[in-house]
Amino acid sequence: MTIMGIKAMDNGIDLMGTEIEITKIMADAPRRVSEVILEFNFPKKGYSDDEKRLIESAAGISPVPLSVHPDLKQTVIFNW
Repeated sequence: MTIMGIKAMDNGIDLMGTEIEITKIMADAPRRVSEVILEFNFPKKGYSDDEKRLIESAAGISPVPLSVHPDLKQTVIFNW
């Protein structure tokens, strides 16, 4: 969300009120986190398609998802 917020601020996009729901899914043998689901719920502010693409692309360049183990499934959902 930090990277998305920086990109939004640089482009005059208001993300105030955005909420994130995070779900962790566990696997057995060995017990570990196998998937994280991040669901971004944006306020109804009439974002343009270009604004949505810009914000969604910023989510993919964050250092956090690029730093976790490649076996961890990362599901990202954007609710506009």
